[in-house]
Amino acid sequence: MKLVIQRVKEANVAVDEKVIGKISKGYVILLGIGKEDTKETADFYINKLLKLRIFEDEQGKTNLSLEDVSGELLVISQFTLYADASKGNRPSFINAAAPKEAEELYDYFVMKCKESGTTVETGSFGADMKVSLVNDGPFTIVLDESIKK
Repeated sequence: MKLVIQRVKEANVAVDEKVIGKISKGYVILLGIGKEDTKETADFYINKLLKLRIFEDEQGKTNLSLEDVSGELLVISQFTLYADASKGNRPSFINAAAPKEAEELYDYFVMKCKESGTTVETGSFGADMKVSLVNDGPFTIVLDESIKK
Protein backbone atom coordinates (compact mmCIF):
# COMPACT_ATOMS: atom_id res chain seq x y z
CA MET A 1 0.00 0.00 0.00
CA LYS A 2 1.18 3.49 -0.79
CA LEU A 3 -0.29 6.72 0.52
CA VAL A 4 0.54 10.24 -0.55
CA ILE A 5 -0.80 12.49 2.20
CA GLN A 6 -1.23 16.18 1.45
CA ARG A 7 -2.22 18.58 4.20
CA VAL A 8 -4.82 20.92 2.73
CA LYS A 9 -6.91 23.95 3.59
CA GLU A 10 -9.61 22.65 1.22
CA ALA A 11 -10.03 20.14 -1.59
CA ASN A 12 -12.58 18.62 -3.90
CA VAL A 13 -12.88 15.91 -6.51
CA ALA A 14 -15.06 16.04 -9.61
CA VAL A 15 -16.21 13.43 -12.11
CA ASP A 16 -17.78 14.59 -15.38
CA GLU A 17 -17.48 18.19 -14.13
CA LYS A 18 -19.64 17.43 -11.06
CA VAL A 19 -18.08 17.73 -7.59
CA ILE A 20 -18.64 14.42 -5.79
CA GLY A 21 -16.45 14.96 -2.73
CA LYS A 22 -15.35 18.09 -0.88
CA ILE A 23 -13.48 18.79 2.36
CA SER A 24 -12.18 21.74 4.29
CA LYS A 25 -9.09 21.48 6.53
CA GLY A 26 -7.60 18.00 6.45
CA TYR A 27 -5.77 15.55 4.21
CA VAL A 28 -6.06 14.53 0.62
CA ILE A 29 -5.01 10.89 0.48
CA LEU A 30 -3.88 9.42 -2.83
CA LEU A 31 -4.20 5.69 -2.12
CA GLY A 32 -2.41 3.05 -4.15
CA ILE A 33 -3.18 -0.58 -3.43
CA GLY A 34 -0.65 -3.26 -4.28
CA LYS A 35 -1.32 -6.87 -5.19
CA GLU A 36 0.10 -8.09 -1.86
CA ASP A 37 -2.01 -5.77 0.31
CA THR A 38 -4.57 -7.06 2.82
CA LYS A 39 -7.02 -5.66 5.37
CA GLU A 40 -4.22 -5.92 7.93
CA THR A 41 -2.06 -3.74 5.68
CA ALA A 42 -4.88 -1.20 5.45
CA ASP A 43 -5.37 -1.24 9.24
CA PHE A 44 -1.68 -0.47 9.77
CA TYR A 45 -1.78 2.56 7.45
CA ILE A 46 -5.11 3.83 8.77
CA ASN A 47 -3.75 3.77 12.31
CA LYS A 48 -0.62 5.64 11.22
CA LEU A 49 -2.57 8.14 9.12
CA LEU A 50 -5.06 9.07 11.81
CA LYS A 51 -2.34 9.56 14.43
CA LEU A 52 0.09 11.57 12.30
CA ARG A 53 0.83 14.87 13.99
CA ILE A 54 1.40 17.22 11.07
CA PHE A 55 -0.84 20.15 11.99
CA GLU A 56 0.72 23.07 13.84
CA ASP A 57 0.00 23.82 17.48
CA GLU A 58 -0.02 27.30 19.09
CA GLN A 59 3.80 27.37 19.05
CA GLY A 60 3.98 26.55 15.34
CA LYS A 61 5.23 22.98 15.93
CA THR A 62 3.71 20.11 13.97
CA ASN A 63 2.21 18.49 17.02
CA LEU A 64 -1.51 18.03 16.27
CA SER A 65 -3.30 15.12 14.63
CA LEU A 66 -6.24 15.13 12.24
CA GLU A 67 -8.56 14.43 15.18
CA ASP A 68 -7.03 17.27 17.24
CA VAL A 69 -8.00 19.80 14.55
CA SER A 70 -11.33 18.16 13.57
CA GLY A 71 -9.84 17.57 10.14
CA GLU A 72 -11.43 15.73 7.24
CA LEU A 73 -10.21 13.20 4.67
CA LEU A 74 -10.60 13.12 0.91
CA VAL A 75 -9.53 9.64 -0.23
CA ILE A 76 -8.71 9.15 -3.91
CA SER A 77 -7.81 5.76 -5.41
CA GLN A 78 -4.65 5.96 -7.49
CA PHE A 79 -3.19 2.76 -8.89
CA THR A 80 -0.54 4.79 -10.74
CA LEU A 81 1.39 5.05 -7.46
CA TYR A 82 2.54 1.54 -8.37
CA ALA A 83 4.05 2.64 -11.69
CA ASP A 84 7.37 0.99 -12.48
CA ALA A 85 9.32 2.90 -15.10
CA SER A 86 12.62 1.11 -14.52
CA LYS A 87 12.56 -0.48 -17.98
CA GLY A 88 11.76 1.57 -21.04
CA ASN A 89 9.61 4.67 -21.10
CA ARG A 90 6.16 3.21 -20.66
CA PRO A 91 5.35 2.47 -17.00
CA SER A 92 4.23 -0.98 -15.93
CA PHE A 93 1.55 -1.38 -13.28
CA ILE A 94 2.13 -5.07 -12.64
CA ASN A 95 2.53 -4.52 -8.88
CA ALA A 96 -0.83 -2.77 -8.50
CA ALA A 97 -3.73 -4.86 -7.24
CA ALA A 98 -6.29 -6.09 -9.75
CA PRO A 99 -9.26 -3.69 -9.97
CA LYS A 100 -11.77 -5.93 -8.15
CA GLU A 101 -9.45 -6.61 -5.22
CA ALA A 102 -8.25 -3.01 -5.13
CA GLU A 103 -11.79 -1.65 -5.00
CA GLU A 104 -12.71 -3.99 -2.14
CA LEU A 105 -9.68 -2.88 -0.14
CA TYR A 106 -10.29 0.78 -1.02
CA ASP A 107 -13.88 0.47 0.26
CA TYR A 108 -12.57 -1.20 3.43
CA PHE A 109 -10.02 1.61 3.94
CA VAL A 110 -12.74 4.27 3.59
CA MET A 111 -15.14 2.39 5.89
CA LYS A 112 -12.52 2.02 8.64
CA CYS A 113 -11.60 5.70 8.41
CA LYS A 114 -15.28 6.61 8.78
CA GLU A 115 -15.61 4.26 11.76
CA SER A 116 -12.94 6.32 13.52
CA GLY A 117 -15.38 9.24 13.55
CA THR A 118 -13.50 11.19 10.89
CA THR A 119 -15.44 12.91 8.12
CA VAL A 120 -14.46 11.12 4.91
CA GLU A 121 -15.21 12.07 1.33
CA THR A 122 -14.13 10.04 -1.68
CA GLY A 123 -13.61 10.05 -5.37
CA SER A 124 -15.13 7.41 -7.63
CA PHE A 125 -13.04 4.27 -7.90
CA GLY A 126 -11.70 3.80 -11.42
CA ALA A 127 -13.20 7.02 -12.77
CA ASP A 128 -11.40 9.86 -14.53
CA MET A 129 -11.29 12.38 -11.69
CA LYS A 130 -10.24 16.00 -11.42
CA VAL A 131 -8.81 16.76 -7.98
CA SER A 132 -8.46 20.38 -6.86
CA LEU A 133 -6.79 21.38 -3.64
CA VAL A 134 -5.19 24.19 -1.72
CA ASN A 135 -2.05 22.80 -0.10
CA ASP A 136 -1.37 23.90 3.45
CA GLY A 137 2.39 24.39 3.67
CA PRO A 138 2.77 22.58 1.36
CA PHE A 139 3.12 19.58 3.62
CA THR A 140 3.23 16.22 1.83
CA ILE A 141 4.19 12.83 3.25
CA VAL A 142 4.55 9.49 1.49
CA LEU A 143 3.82 6.33 3.45
CA ASP A 144 4.82 3.00 1.92
CA GLU A 145 6.47 -0.28 2.84
CA SER A 146 9.64 1.53 3.92
CA ILE A 147 8.01 2.72 7.18
CA LYS A 148 7.53 -0.87 8.34
CA LYS A 149 11.28 -1.56 8.47
